[in-house]
Amino acid sequence: MFNKTFISLALTTAVSASAMAATEQDVQNTFNPYKNGVPTHQGLSAGMIINQGNVDQFKEIVDPAMYDFIKSGDTEIKVGATSSFDLNNSYVEATRKYMNDVRLGDKVGEISGSVAGRPFPQEPSMDDPRAGEKLAWNFKYGYNWGDSAAIWPFYWTFRDMNSGKAERTLKFNFNFLNFTHRTQQEPAPAITPNPSNLFRATYLQVLEPFDVKNTQLLIQRFEDDLKRDNAYLYLGFQRRVRRLSTGQVTDAFLGSDIMIEDFEGYNGRISDNKWTYKGTRNMLLPMYNHNDMPLDADIHQDDDGYQMISFGGKGGCFQNVTWQLRKVYQLEGEPLDPNHPISKRQHFIDAQTFTIPRTVTYDRNGSIWKSFSIGQAHPDHHLPQNKGSGVSIDDSFTMIDMQAQHCTTGQFKGIIDPELTPESKMTVQNLRASGR
Repeated sequence: MFNKTFISLALTTAVSASAMAATEQDVQNTFNPYKNGVPTHQGLSAGMIINQGNVDQFKEIVDPAMYDFIKSGDTEIKVGATSSFDLNNSYVEATRKYMNDVRLGDKVGEISGSVAGRPFPQEPSMDDPRAGEKLAWNFKYGYNWGDSAAIWPFYWTFRDMNSGKAERTLKFNFNFLNFTHRTQQEPAPAITPNPSNLFRATYLQVLEPFDVKNTQLLIQRFEDDLKRDNAYLYLGFQRRVRRLSTGQVTDAFLGSDIMIEDFEGYNGRISDNKWTYKGTRNMLLPMYNHNDMPLDADIHQDDDGYQMISFGGKGGCFQNVTWQLRKVYQLEGEPLDPNHPISKRQHFIDAQTFTIPRTVTYDRNGSIWKSFSIGQAHPDHHLPQNKGSGVSIDDSFTMIDMQAQHCTTGQFKGIIDPELTPESKMTVQNLRASGR
């Protein structure tokens, strides 16, 4: 009897393990979703405009917030041709090398064996109760900005959506650095020594206007997802560094419509949310070739001719970019903290790049509160130094508070250059030195 039960369990385990193992075909499918053709939708074609008059025909391929904007005449969508955003081959090879070493732990936020690359290249299954968590890990350990990057400069403009008045513009520099899970920039896969066992750090410095100049933020994220981030704020007028409490990452940052937790689509821990995979669909996303878009000659122009994405629509709150029909994973994140200001986020993840070009945020009563678009530019149609990087470039954003009729728009110059983000920049000592 014992032997029969044991054999049965062993077979069940073997079958389960076999079903979950990733294959070369999984790698091909996850990084090349358009190898055999791009998605289509009846009546949709590149170059057409989706507006108030025809949006009902395309309701199935836009998210609920964008549908409301278009239906009310606040904006229109120009459709672009779907293109492949091929990730850097070093990231693909790392995925291939480590894919069957990765395991989730018993708790949400626990993972082992993920050295570099996409942890779970398999297609998610609605039958997998942890599929949402796996998608969240794929985003966290994605090739978002590669191993390091800089946004120099970065403009945020606060806008009244009803009047169109631009109330205030902040000018920043941003930097991102991965300490671990590196694949392309040396050293790989990790910077050593790394005594604090950091995974990633984000640094920003305000350059203008004068009243907030030299305000700096440093976020240090640990490899252990169960450990809370170190977050430090340097206030220029006080000339001192203070630690941010956990609750402050969900406050409006410097008076904008954005929380620190919103950065890059989601800037928190895996363990802070309940994650639910809501399905795979084809959907329009703001992904485009920067150099082919109408650009803003007023706010910024470099000697090399670089200009930033322009904005239009109601209140100037919408990027003037084209949207591609792409394969999308819908992921719902519900904060576990009962005091969190939102009830959930609906993330629409691009299946090829695992960036989050669209997020719809719901208030605590369950009503749509905010709409977040992060425009993704193809690196081969951007700055010369970004060509061939395999990084889907965050290139513009708009966070719209739909209830307050207010927005914050972002215009970027994203640069893939390790020289701009040394390890020394990601320290508290740098906050003090740079703030003087």
